[in-house]
Amino acid sequence: MKRFLRYLAGAALLVALFWWVSRGAAEPEIAPGSVLVLELSGQYVDGAVPLLARLRGERVQSLLGLTSELRKAARDERLHGVVFRIRGLDAGWAQAEEIREAILGLHEKGRKTLAVLEVEGFGNAPYYIASAAQQVVATPGGNAPFLGLAAEYLFMGGLFEKLGVEVEYERIGKYKSAVESYADTGMSDASREQTNALIDSIDTHFVSAIAASRERSEEQVRLAIDSAPSAPGELEEHGLVDDVAHWDAALEAFGDQPRIEADVYARVTPEAVGFQPAAHFAIVHAIGPVVVGKGTFSGSQPVMASDSVAEAIRDAAADEQVQAIVLRIDSPGGSPLASDLIWQAIRETREKGKPVVASLSNAAASGGYYVASAADTIVSQPQTLTGSIGVFVIRPVLAGLFEKIGLGVEPITRGERADLLLSTVPLSAETRAVLRQNVENTYRLFLDRVAEGRGLEVEAVDAVGRGRVWTGAQAREVGLVDRIGGVPEAVLAAKEEIGLDADADVLLIQYPPPKPVAQQLVEALQGGVSLALPDWPGSFADLATMLRLLPTGTPLLIAPGWIEVH
Repeated sequence: MKRFLRYLAGAALLVALFWWVSRGAAEPEIAPGSVLVLELSGQYVDGAVPLLARLRGERVQSLLGLTSELRKAARDERLHGVVFRIRGLDAGWAQAEEIREAILGLHEKGRKTLAVLEVEGFGNAPYYIASAAQQVVATPGGNAPFLGLAAEYLFMGGLFEKLGVEVEYERIGKYKSAVESYADTGMSDASREQTNALIDSIDTHFVSAIAASRERSEEQVRLAIDSAPSAPGELEEHGLVDDVAHWDAALEAFGDQPRIEADVYARVTPEAVGFQPAAHFAIVHAIGPVVVGKGTFSGSQPVMASDSVAEAIRDAAADEQVQAIVLRIDSPGGSPLASDLIWQAIRETREKGKPVVASLSNAAASGGYYVASAADTIVSQPQTLTGSIGVFVIRPVLAGLFEKIGLGVEPITRGERADLLLSTVPLSAETRAVLRQNVENTYRLFLDRVAEGRGLEVEAVDAVGRGRVWTGAQAREVGLVDRIGGVPEAVLAAKEEIGLDADADVLLIQYPPPKPVAQQLVEALQGGVSLALPDWPGSFADLATMLRLLPTGTPLLIAPGWIEVH
Protein backbone atom coordinates (compact mmCIF):
# COMPACT_ATOMS: atom_id res chain seq x y z
CA MET A 1 0.00 0.00 0.00
CA LYS A 2 2.84 2.38 0.87
CA ARG A 3 4.49 1.65 -2.47
CA PHE A 4 1.22 2.36 -4.28
CA LEU A 5 0.83 5.68 -2.46
CA ARG A 6 4.42 6.57 -3.30
CA TYR A 7 3.79 5.85 -6.98
CA LEU A 8 0.53 7.83 -6.84
CA ALA A 9 2.27 10.82 -5.30
CA GLY A 10 4.96 10.63 -7.93
CA ALA A 11 2.35 10.48 -10.66
CA ALA A 12 0.64 13.55 -9.24
CA LEU A 13 3.93 15.44 -9.38
CA LEU A 14 4.44 14.36 -12.96
CA VAL A 15 0.95 15.51 -13.90
CA ALA A 16 1.68 18.88 -12.29
CA LEU A 17 4.97 19.11 -14.16
CA PHE A 18 3.36 18.24 -17.50
CA TRP A 19 0.64 20.83 -16.85
CA TRP A 20 3.27 23.49 -16.20
CA VAL A 21 5.14 22.61 -19.40
CA SER A 22 1.95 22.40 -21.47
CA ARG A 23 0.79 25.88 -20.45
CA GLY A 24 3.63 27.24 -22.58
CA ALA A 25 6.69 28.49 -20.68
CA ALA A 26 8.22 31.51 -22.39
CA GLU A 27 11.05 31.00 -24.85
CA PRO A 28 14.30 31.90 -23.01
CA GLU A 29 16.58 34.69 -24.13
CA ILE A 30 19.96 33.32 -25.23
CA ALA A 31 22.74 35.86 -25.12
CA PRO A 32 25.22 35.72 -28.00
CA GLY A 33 28.30 33.67 -27.09
CA SER A 34 26.51 31.62 -24.43
CA VAL A 35 27.71 28.23 -23.22
CA LEU A 36 25.23 25.36 -22.81
CA VAL A 37 25.92 23.18 -19.76
CA LEU A 38 24.75 19.56 -19.88
CA GLU A 39 25.14 16.73 -17.40
CA LEU A 40 25.48 13.26 -18.93
CA SER A 41 24.67 10.65 -16.31
CA GLY A 42 22.35 7.77 -15.61
CA GLN A 43 20.82 5.49 -18.22
CA TYR A 44 19.98 6.50 -21.77
CA VAL A 45 17.33 4.40 -23.50
CA ASP A 46 15.80 4.09 -26.93
CA GLY A 47 12.05 4.43 -26.93
CA ALA A 48 9.80 5.43 -24.07
CA VAL A 49 11.18 6.06 -20.59
CA PRO A 50 9.39 3.67 -18.19
CA LEU A 51 7.07 5.52 -15.85
CA LEU A 52 7.96 3.19 -12.96
CA ALA A 53 11.61 4.23 -13.32
CA ARG A 54 10.61 7.89 -13.09
CA LEU A 55 8.45 7.27 -10.04
CA ARG A 56 11.32 5.43 -8.34
CA GLY A 57 13.54 8.44 -8.94
CA GLU A 58 15.86 6.60 -11.32
CA ARG A 59 17.81 8.72 -13.78
CA VAL A 60 16.55 7.21 -17.03
CA GLN A 61 16.48 9.50 -20.04
CA SER A 62 15.61 9.42 -23.71
CA LEU A 63 18.59 8.95 -26.01
CA LEU A 64 16.71 10.56 -28.90
CA GLY A 65 15.81 13.48 -26.65
CA LEU A 66 19.47 14.06 -25.80
CA THR A 67 20.77 13.83 -29.35
CA SER A 68 17.95 16.06 -30.60
CA GLU A 69 18.97 18.73 -28.10
CA LEU A 70 22.58 18.49 -29.26
CA ARG A 71 21.57 18.82 -32.90
CA LYS A 72 19.49 21.85 -31.96
CA ALA A 73 22.50 23.35 -30.16
CA ALA A 74 24.70 22.69 -33.19
CA ARG A 75 22.45 24.97 -35.28
CA ASP A 76 22.16 27.68 -32.63
CA GLU A 77 24.60 30.41 -33.67
CA ARG A 78 24.03 32.16 -30.35
CA LEU A 79 25.99 29.40 -28.61
CA HIS A 80 29.76 29.62 -28.25
CA GLY A 81 29.97 26.05 -27.10
CA VAL A 82 28.69 23.15 -25.01
CA VAL A 83 30.19 21.82 -21.77
CA PHE A 84 29.46 18.25 -20.71
CA ARG A 85 29.64 17.20 -17.07
CA ILE A 86 30.05 13.43 -17.39
CA ARG A 87 29.30 11.21 -14.44
CA GLY A 88 28.12 7.60 -14.12
CA LEU A 89 26.76 6.55 -17.51
CA ASP A 90 24.83 3.46 -18.54
CA ALA A 91 24.81 3.33 -22.33
CA GLY A 92 25.41 0.54 -24.80
CA TRP A 93 28.07 0.80 -27.47
CA ALA A 94 25.74 1.90 -30.25
CA GLN A 95 24.07 4.43 -27.95
CA ALA A 96 27.47 5.80 -26.93
CA GLU A 97 28.34 6.10 -30.61
CA GLU A 98 25.10 8.02 -31.21
CA ILE A 99 26.07 10.53 -28.49
CA ARG A 100 29.62 10.84 -29.82
CA GLU A 101 28.32 11.58 -33.31
CA ALA A 102 26.11 14.34 -31.91
CA ILE A 103 29.10 15.86 -30.10
CA LEU A 104 31.20 15.71 -33.27
CA GLY A 105 28.28 17.38 -35.06
CA LEU A 106 28.70 20.36 -32.72
CA HIS A 107 32.29 20.80 -33.93
CA GLU A 108 31.21 20.70 -37.57
CA LYS A 109 28.88 23.66 -36.92
CA GLY A 110 31.56 25.65 -35.12
CA ARG A 111 30.54 25.03 -31.49
CA LYS A 112 33.37 24.53 -29.01
CA THR A 113 33.09 21.50 -26.71
CA LEU A 114 34.49 20.57 -23.31
CA ALA A 115 33.95 17.34 -21.39
CA VAL A 116 34.65 17.18 -17.65
CA LEU A 117 35.00 13.62 -16.34
CA GLU A 118 33.73 13.12 -12.80
CA VAL A 119 33.78 9.33 -12.79
CA GLU A 120 35.05 6.44 -10.74
CA GLY A 121 34.88 2.69 -11.15
CA PHE A 122 35.09 0.57 -14.27
CA GLY A 123 33.53 0.95 -17.69
CA ASN A 124 34.48 2.54 -20.98
CA ALA A 125 31.34 4.47 -21.98
CA PRO A 126 32.02 7.70 -20.02
CA TYR A 127 35.51 8.19 -21.42
CA TYR A 128 34.56 6.98 -24.89
CA ILE A 129 31.86 9.65 -25.08
CA ALA A 130 34.05 12.32 -23.48
CA SER A 131 36.85 11.70 -25.97
CA ALA A 132 34.70 13.18 -28.75
CA ALA A 133 34.96 16.64 -27.14
CA GLN A 134 37.66 19.07 -28.27
CA GLN A 135 38.88 19.40 -24.68
CA VAL A 136 38.73 16.71 -22.01
CA VAL A 137 39.37 17.45 -18.34
CA ALA A 138 39.57 14.89 -15.52
CA THR A 139 38.60 15.89 -12.01
CA PRO A 140 41.33 15.31 -9.35
CA GLY A 141 39.20 12.92 -7.28
CA GLY A 142 38.27 10.71 -10.22
CA ASN A 143 39.48 7.15 -10.55
CA ALA A 144 38.40 5.28 -13.66
CA PRO A 145 41.14 3.03 -15.05
CA PHE A 146 41.51 2.98 -18.83
CA LEU A 147 41.58 -0.79 -19.26
CA GLY A 148 40.28 -1.73 -22.68
CA LEU A 149 37.48 -4.22 -23.30
CA ALA A 150 36.34 -7.38 -21.55
CA ALA A 151 33.48 -9.86 -21.78
CA GLU A 152 32.56 -12.59 -19.30
CA TYR A 153 30.32 -15.62 -19.76
CA LEU A 154 28.64 -17.83 -17.18
CA PHE A 155 27.87 -21.52 -17.80
CA MET A 156 25.36 -23.27 -15.56
CA GLY A 157 25.61 -26.81 -16.92
CA GLY A 158 27.71 -28.12 -14.03
CA LEU A 159 25.42 -26.56 -11.43
CA PHE A 160 22.30 -27.99 -13.04
CA GLU A 161 23.96 -31.43 -13.16
CA LYS A 162 24.62 -31.27 -9.41
CA LEU A 163 20.99 -30.29 -8.89
CA GLY A 164 19.80 -33.22 -10.96
CA VAL A 165 18.49 -31.06 -13.81
CA GLU A 166 19.11 -32.28 -17.34
CA VAL A 167 18.92 -29.63 -20.07
CA GLU A 168 17.80 -30.85 -23.48
CA TYR A 169 18.02 -28.61 -26.53
CA GLU A 170 17.93 -28.48 -30.29
CA ARG A 171 19.48 -25.70 -32.32
CA ILE A 172 20.16 -24.72 -35.90
CA GLY A 173 23.49 -23.03 -36.37
CA LYS A 174 26.72 -23.94 -34.64
CA TYR A 175 27.08 -20.33 -33.47
CA LYS A 176 23.64 -20.32 -31.80
CA SER A 177 25.16 -20.68 -28.38
CA ALA A 178 22.58 -19.17 -26.01
CA VAL A 179 21.78 -22.73 -24.90
CA GLU A 180 25.39 -23.21 -23.79
CA SER A 181 24.82 -20.91 -20.81
CA TYR A 182 22.36 -23.46 -19.41
CA ALA A 183 23.50 -26.80 -20.78
CA ASP A 184 27.31 -26.71 -20.86
CA THR A 185 30.22 -26.02 -18.54
CA GLY A 186 32.27 -23.98 -20.96
CA MET A 187 32.35 -22.15 -24.27
CA SER A 188 32.27 -24.11 -27.51
CA ASP A 189 34.96 -23.58 -30.15
CA ALA A 190 32.40 -21.92 -32.46
CA SER A 191 31.22 -19.58 -29.75
CA ARG A 192 34.79 -18.67 -28.84
CA GLU A 193 35.58 -17.96 -32.49
CA GLN A 194 32.54 -15.74 -32.81
CA THR A 195 33.13 -13.90 -29.55
CA ASN A 196 36.76 -13.13 -30.34
CA ALA A 197 35.74 -11.81 -33.76
CA LEU A 198 33.11 -9.56 -32.17
CA ILE A 199 35.47 -8.18 -29.54
CA ASP A 200 38.15 -7.62 -32.18
CA SER A 201 35.70 -5.62 -34.29
CA ILE A 202 34.50 -3.48 -31.37
CA ASP A 203 38.06 -3.01 -30.10
CA THR A 204 39.28 -1.85 -33.51
CA HIS A 205 36.61 0.83 -33.71
CA PHE A 206 37.04 1.80 -30.03
CA VAL A 207 40.78 2.40 -30.39
CA SER A 208 40.60 4.10 -33.79
CA ALA A 209 37.81 6.47 -32.71
CA ILE A 210 39.70 7.56 -29.57
CA ALA A 211 42.95 7.91 -31.51
CA ALA A 212 41.27 10.15 -34.10
CA SER A 213 39.55 12.34 -31.51
CA ARG A 214 42.60 12.69 -29.30
CA GLU A 215 45.03 13.09 -32.22
CA ARG A 216 47.05 10.13 -31.04
CA SER A 217 48.25 7.10 -32.95
CA GLU A 218 46.43 3.82 -32.41
CA GLU A 219 49.69 2.41 -31.06
CA GLN A 220 49.80 5.16 -28.42
CA VAL A 221 46.21 4.42 -27.38
CA ARG A 222 46.97 0.69 -27.08
CA LEU A 223 50.08 1.43 -25.02
CA ALA A 224 47.91 3.52 -22.71
CA ILE A 225 45.40 0.67 -22.38
CA ASP A 226 48.14 -1.81 -21.51
CA SER A 227 49.56 0.47 -18.81
CA ALA A 228 46.04 0.88 -17.31
CA PRO A 229 46.27 4.53 -16.19
CA SER A 230 43.72 5.40 -13.52
CA ALA A 231 44.86 8.54 -11.70
CA PRO A 232 43.89 11.74 -13.55
CA GLY A 233 47.54 12.74 -13.84
CA GLU A 234 48.35 9.43 -15.53
CA LEU A 235 45.53 9.96 -18.01
CA GLU A 236 47.03 13.35 -18.83
CA GLU A 237 50.50 11.87 -19.30
CA HIS A 238 49.12 9.49 -21.92
CA GLY A 239 47.33 12.29 -23.75
CA LEU A 240 43.89 10.92 -22.92
CA VAL A 241 42.87 14.17 -21.18
CA ASP A 242 44.08 17.74 -21.60
CA ASP A 243 44.04 18.88 -18.00
CA VAL A 244 43.21 17.92 -14.41
CA ALA A 245 40.85 20.37 -12.69
CA HIS A 246 37.69 20.61 -10.65
CA TRP A 247 34.42 21.40 -12.37
CA ASP A 248 34.33 25.12 -11.52
CA ALA A 249 37.94 25.65 -12.58
CA ALA A 250 37.42 23.77 -15.85
CA LEU A 251 34.30 25.78 -16.62
CA GLU A 252 36.07 29.06 -15.83
CA ALA A 253 39.01 28.13 -18.06
CA PHE A 254 36.62 27.39 -20.91
CA GLY A 255 35.66 31.06 -21.00
CA ASP A 256 33.73 33.79 -19.28
CA GLN A 257 30.64 33.49 -21.46
CA PRO A 258 27.06 33.49 -20.16
CA ARG A 259 25.92 30.01 -19.18
CA ILE A 260 22.61 28.33 -19.84
CA GLU A 261 21.47 25.15 -18.12
CA ALA A 262 19.94 22.22 -20.01
CA ASP A 263 16.45 22.57 -18.50
CA VAL A 264 16.28 26.19 -19.63
CA TYR A 265 17.67 25.46 -23.08
CA ALA A 266 15.06 22.72 -23.52
CA ARG A 267 12.48 25.52 -23.90
CA VAL A 268 14.22 26.81 -27.02
CA THR A 269 12.04 25.77 -29.92
CA PRO A 270 13.51 24.19 -33.08
CA GLU A 271 11.98 27.06 -35.05
CA ALA A 272 14.15 29.51 -33.08
CA VAL A 273 17.28 27.96 -34.63
CA GLY A 274 15.90 27.95 -38.15
CA PHE A 275 14.27 24.52 -38.25
CA GLN A 276 11.78 24.38 -41.15
CA PRO A 277 10.54 20.84 -41.83
CA ALA A 278 10.10 19.93 -45.47
CA ALA A 279 8.71 16.49 -44.60
CA HIS A 280 7.31 14.43 -41.74
CA PHE A 281 8.74 11.01 -40.91
CA ALA A 282 7.39 8.61 -38.30
CA ILE A 283 9.75 7.03 -35.79
CA VAL A 284 8.59 3.72 -34.34
CA HIS A 285 10.56 2.19 -31.47
CA ALA A 286 10.83 -1.59 -31.35
CA ILE A 287 12.65 -2.22 -28.09
CA GLY A 288 13.22 -5.32 -25.95
CA PRO A 289 12.46 -9.04 -26.32
CA VAL A 290 10.11 -9.81 -29.21
CA VAL A 291 6.85 -11.15 -27.74
CA VAL A 292 3.32 -11.76 -28.98
CA GLY A 293 0.65 -9.35 -27.79
CA LYS A 294 0.21 -5.70 -26.84
CA GLY A 295 2.10 -3.36 -24.57
CA THR A 296 5.37 -1.53 -24.19
CA PHE A 297 6.69 -2.82 -20.87
CA SER A 298 6.54 -5.93 -18.73
CA GLY A 299 7.04 -4.27 -15.35
CA SER A 300 9.96 -1.98 -16.16
CA GLN A 301 11.33 -4.31 -18.86
CA PRO A 302 10.66 -2.92 -22.36
CA VAL A 303 9.19 -5.42 -24.80
CA MET A 304 8.73 -5.44 -28.55
CA ALA A 305 5.10 -6.58 -28.49
CA SER A 306 3.98 -7.70 -31.95
CA ASP A 307 0.52 -6.15 -31.95
CA SER A 308 1.66 -2.78 -30.62
CA VAL A 309 4.62 -2.40 -32.98
CA ALA A 310 2.68 -3.66 -36.03
CA GLU A 311 -0.20 -1.31 -35.20
CA ALA A 312 2.18 1.65 -34.89
CA ILE A 313 3.71 0.82 -38.28
CA ARG A 314 0.30 0.49 -39.93
CA ASP A 315 -0.97 3.71 -38.34
CA ALA A 316 2.09 5.58 -39.58
CA ALA A 317 1.62 4.05 -43.02
CA ALA A 318 -2.01 5.24 -43.08
CA ASP A 319 -1.08 8.81 -42.09
CA GLU A 320 -0.92 10.83 -45.32
CA GLN A 321 1.31 13.40 -43.61
CA VAL A 322 3.98 10.76 -42.93
CA GLN A 323 6.25 10.20 -45.94
CA ALA A 324 8.59 7.57 -44.50
CA ILE A 325 9.08 5.47 -41.37
CA VAL A 326 12.23 5.06 -39.29
CA LEU A 327 12.03 1.83 -37.27
CA ARG A 328 14.43 2.07 -34.32
CA ILE A 329 15.32 -1.43 -33.09
CA ASP A 330 17.12 -2.50 -29.92
CA SER A 331 16.36 -6.18 -29.36
CA PRO A 332 18.14 -9.49 -28.78
CA GLY A 333 15.24 -11.40 -30.39
CA GLY A 334 12.50 -13.63 -29.04
CA SER A 335 9.37 -15.21 -30.47
CA PRO A 336 9.42 -16.31 -34.14
CA LEU A 337 5.66 -15.70 -34.41
CA ALA A 338 5.90 -12.18 -33.01
CA SER A 339 8.87 -11.43 -35.29
CA ASP A 340 6.93 -12.59 -38.33
CA LEU A 341 3.85 -10.54 -37.45
CA ILE A 342 5.95 -7.36 -37.35
CA TRP A 343 7.83 -8.41 -40.50
CA GLN A 344 4.50 -8.72 -42.33
CA ALA A 345 3.42 -5.22 -41.23
CA ILE A 346 6.65 -3.74 -42.59
CA ARG A 347 6.30 -5.56 -45.92
CA GLU A 348 2.71 -4.37 -46.29
CA THR A 349 3.87 -0.80 -45.69
CA ARG A 350 6.58 -1.08 -48.33
CA GLU A 351 4.12 -2.55 -50.82
CA LYS A 352 1.95 0.55 -50.36
CA GLY A 353 4.89 2.69 -51.44
CA LYS A 354 5.89 4.11 -48.06
CA PRO A 355 9.59 3.41 -47.31
CA VAL A 356 10.74 1.90 -44.03
CA VAL A 357 14.32 2.35 -42.82
CA ALA A 358 15.57 0.25 -39.91
CA SER A 359 17.93 2.01 -37.49
CA LEU A 360 19.75 -0.51 -35.29
CA SER A 361 20.79 0.48 -31.77
CA ASN A 362 22.83 -1.72 -29.40
CA ALA A 363 21.39 -4.97 -30.74
CA ALA A 364 19.15 -6.20 -33.51
CA ALA A 365 19.93 -9.87 -33.30
CA SER A 366 17.97 -12.99 -34.19
CA GLY A 367 14.29 -12.00 -33.94
CA GLY A 368 15.39 -8.37 -33.89
CA TYR A 369 17.20 -8.85 -37.20
CA TYR A 370 14.25 -10.86 -38.56
CA VAL A 371 12.14 -7.72 -38.12
CA ALA A 372 14.82 -5.40 -39.55
CA SER A 373 15.25 -7.54 -42.67
CA ALA A 374 11.83 -6.45 -43.95
CA ALA A 375 12.92 -2.79 -44.25
CA ASP A 376 14.01 -1.02 -47.44
CA THR A 377 17.32 -0.06 -45.87
CA ILE A 378 19.14 -1.19 -42.72
CA VAL A 379 21.40 1.32 -40.94
CA SER A 380 23.61 0.14 -38.08
CA GLN A 381 26.32 1.50 -35.84
CA PRO A 382 29.72 -0.23 -36.17
CA GLN A 383 29.34 -1.84 -32.71
CA THR A 384 25.70 -2.99 -33.03
CA LEU A 385 25.26 -6.73 -32.43
CA THR A 386 23.18 -8.06 -35.28
CA GLY A 387 22.49 -11.08 -37.46
CA SER A 388 22.30 -14.26 -35.35
CA ILE A 389 20.10 -15.90 -37.98
CA GLY A 390 19.43 -19.16 -36.17
CA VAL A 391 16.95 -20.98 -33.95
CA PHE A 392 17.06 -22.97 -30.74
CA VAL A 393 14.71 -24.67 -28.31
CA ILE A 394 15.60 -25.46 -24.72
CA ARG A 395 13.84 -27.84 -22.35
CA PRO A 396 14.78 -28.63 -18.72
CA VAL A 397 14.19 -32.16 -17.43
CA LEU A 398 13.49 -31.89 -13.70
CA ALA A 399 13.06 -35.54 -12.66
CA GLY A 400 16.50 -35.72 -11.01
CA LEU A 401 15.92 -32.54 -9.04
CA PHE A 402 12.50 -33.71 -7.83
CA GLU A 403 14.02 -37.00 -6.72
CA LYS A 404 16.73 -35.20 -4.74
CA ILE A 405 14.20 -33.11 -2.87
CA GLY A 406 11.73 -35.94 -2.34
CA LEU A 407 9.05 -34.69 -4.70
CA GLY A 408 7.11 -37.42 -6.47
CA VAL A 409 5.69 -36.91 -9.96
CA GLU A 410 3.67 -39.33 -12.07
CA PRO A 411 3.06 -38.25 -15.68
CA ILE A 412 0.01 -39.46 -17.61
CA THR A 413 -0.27 -38.70 -21.31
CA ARG A 414 -2.49 -39.25 -24.31
CA GLY A 415 -0.87 -39.13 -27.72
CA GLU A 416 2.40 -40.59 -29.00
CA ARG A 417 4.29 -37.29 -28.71
CA ALA A 418 2.62 -35.81 -25.66
CA ASP A 419 5.86 -36.27 -23.68
CA LEU A 420 6.92 -32.98 -25.27
CA LEU A 421 4.56 -31.28 -22.82
CA LEU A 422 6.23 -32.81 -19.75
CA SER A 423 9.07 -31.38 -17.68
CA THR A 424 10.10 -34.50 -15.79
CA VAL A 425 11.15 -37.08 -18.40
CA PRO A 426 13.64 -36.98 -21.29
CA LEU A 427 12.18 -36.96 -24.76
CA SER A 428 11.95 -40.17 -26.71
CA ALA A 429 14.00 -40.35 -29.90
CA GLU A 430 10.83 -40.07 -31.97
CA THR A 431 9.58 -37.00 -30.12
CA ARG A 432 13.00 -35.41 -30.29
CA ALA A 433 12.91 -35.84 -34.07
CA VAL A 434 9.59 -33.98 -34.13
CA LEU A 435 11.10 -31.18 -32.08
CA ARG A 436 14.12 -31.04 -34.38
CA GLN A 437 11.86 -30.79 -37.41
CA ASN A 438 9.97 -27.93 -35.76
CA VAL A 439 13.23 -26.03 -35.22
CA GLU A 440 14.33 -26.67 -38.80
CA ASN A 441 11.00 -25.38 -40.14
CA THR A 442 11.42 -22.16 -38.17
CA TYR A 443 14.97 -21.73 -39.44
CA ARG A 444 13.87 -22.20 -43.05
CA LEU A 445 11.18 -19.55 -42.62
CA PHE A 446 13.78 -17.22 -41.06
CA LEU A 447 16.06 -17.72 -44.06
CA ASP A 448 13.18 -17.15 -46.49
CA ARG A 449 12.12 -13.92 -44.77
CA VAL A 450 15.63 -12.48 -44.73
CA ALA A 451 16.24 -13.55 -48.33
CA GLU A 452 13.00 -11.90 -49.47
CA GLY A 453 13.51 -8.73 -47.47
CA ARG A 454 17.16 -8.31 -48.45
CA GLY A 455 16.83 -9.48 -52.06
CA LEU A 456 19.28 -12.34 -51.51
CA GLU A 457 19.38 -16.03 -52.33
CA VAL A 458 18.47 -18.34 -49.45
CA GLU A 459 21.84 -20.05 -49.74
CA ALA A 460 23.62 -16.71 -49.34
CA VAL A 461 21.64 -15.95 -46.16
CA ASP A 462 22.40 -19.40 -44.76
CA ALA A 463 26.11 -18.83 -45.38
CA VAL A 464 26.13 -15.79 -43.08
CA GLY A 465 23.46 -17.23 -40.77
CA ARG A 466 23.84 -20.43 -38.72
CA GLY A 467 23.43 -18.40 -35.57
CA ARG A 468 26.45 -16.16 -36.24
CA VAL A 469 26.37 -12.76 -34.55
CA TRP A 470 28.10 -9.91 -36.36
CA THR A 471 28.94 -6.36 -35.37
CA GLY A 472 27.41 -3.71 -37.59
CA ALA A 473 30.77 -3.17 -39.29
CA GLN A 474 31.06 -6.88 -40.04
CA ALA A 475 27.41 -7.12 -41.08
CA ARG A 476 27.97 -4.35 -43.63
CA GLU A 477 30.77 -6.42 -45.18
CA VAL A 478 28.64 -9.59 -45.47
CA GLY A 479 25.57 -7.82 -46.84
CA LEU A 480 23.26 -7.88 -43.81
CA VAL A 481 23.49 -4.11 -43.28
CA ASP A 482 23.39 -1.33 -45.91
CA ARG A 483 24.85 1.70 -44.16
CA ILE A 484 26.80 2.65 -41.04
CA GLY A 485 25.46 5.33 -38.72
CA GLY A 486 22.73 6.25 -36.25
CA VAL A 487 19.31 7.87 -36.47
CA PRO A 488 20.57 10.82 -38.60
CA GLU A 489 21.94 8.38 -41.17
CA ALA A 490 18.64 6.48 -41.15
CA VAL A 491 16.78 9.76 -41.74
CA LEU A 492 19.17 10.55 -44.60
CA ALA A 493 18.44 7.13 -46.13
CA ALA A 494 14.71 7.80 -45.86
CA LYS A 495 15.16 11.19 -47.54
CA GLU A 496 16.88 9.47 -50.43
CA GLU A 497 14.03 6.97 -50.68
CA ILE A 498 11.49 9.76 -51.28
CA GLY A 499 13.81 11.99 -53.34
CA LEU A 500 14.19 14.70 -50.69
CA ASP A 501 17.28 16.90 -50.59
CA ALA A 502 19.86 15.72 -48.04
CA ASP A 503 19.94 19.12 -46.31
CA ALA A 504 16.16 19.38 -45.94
CA ASP A 505 14.78 19.46 -42.40
CA VAL A 506 12.55 16.58 -41.32
CA LEU A 507 10.19 16.41 -38.36
CA LEU A 508 10.18 13.02 -36.60
CA ILE A 509 6.76 12.06 -35.23
CA GLN A 510 6.62 9.38 -32.57
CA TYR A 511 4.30 6.45 -33.26
CA PRO A 512 2.37 5.60 -31.26
CA PRO A 513 2.15 9.05 -29.61
CA PRO A 514 2.96 9.22 -25.88
CA LYS A 515 0.09 8.16 -23.65
CA PRO A 516 -1.38 10.45 -20.99
CA VAL A 517 0.40 10.16 -17.65
CA ALA A 518 -2.72 8.80 -15.90
CA GLN A 519 -2.98 5.97 -18.43
CA GLN A 520 0.72 5.20 -18.09
CA LEU A 521 0.32 5.00 -14.31
CA VAL A 522 -2.60 2.57 -14.53
CA GLU A 523 -0.75 0.35 -17.01
CA ALA A 524 2.42 0.44 -14.92
CA LEU A 525 0.58 -0.61 -11.77
CA GLN A 526 -1.21 -3.39 -13.66
CA GLY A 527 2.05 -4.67 -15.09
CA GLY A 528 2.73 -6.93 -12.15
CA VAL A 529 5.99 -7.50 -10.30
CA SER A 530 9.08 -8.38 -12.29
CA LEU A 531 10.78 -11.67 -11.49
CA ALA A 532 13.39 -11.22 -8.78
CA LEU A 533 16.63 -12.82 -9.96
CA PRO A 534 19.77 -13.63 -7.95
CA ASP A 535 22.66 -11.24 -8.34
CA TRP A 536 24.22 -13.14 -11.22
CA PRO A 537 26.40 -11.44 -13.85
CA GLY A 538 24.32 -9.05 -15.92
CA SER A 539 24.29 -10.95 -19.19
CA PHE A 540 22.97 -14.15 -17.62
CA ALA A 541 20.37 -12.32 -15.53
CA ASP A 542 19.18 -10.53 -18.66
CA LEU A 543 18.96 -13.80 -20.58
CA ALA A 544 17.03 -15.48 -17.77
CA THR A 545 14.65 -12.51 -17.55
CA MET A 546 13.96 -12.68 -21.26
CA LEU A 547 13.36 -16.43 -21.24
CA ARG A 548 10.76 -15.80 -18.54
CA LEU A 549 8.85 -13.60 -20.98
CA LEU A 550 8.86 -16.17 -23.77
CA PRO A 551 7.19 -19.58 -24.17
CA THR A 552 9.41 -22.52 -23.19
CA GLY A 553 9.66 -25.70 -25.22
CA THR A 554 9.10 -23.83 -28.52
CA PRO A 555 11.66 -22.48 -31.00
CA LEU A 556 13.22 -19.17 -30.02
CA LEU A 557 15.14 -16.55 -31.96
CA ILE A 558 17.61 -15.20 -29.40
CA ALA A 559 21.18 -14.02 -29.81
CA PRO A 560 23.76 -16.42 -28.33
CA GLY A 561 24.95 -15.72 -24.85
CA TRP A 562 23.38 -12.25 -24.70
CA ILE A 563 26.81 -10.87 -25.49
CA GLU A 564 28.01 -7.85 -23.54
CA VAL A 565 31.39 -6.21 -24.03
CA HIS A 566 32.43 -3.68 -21.39
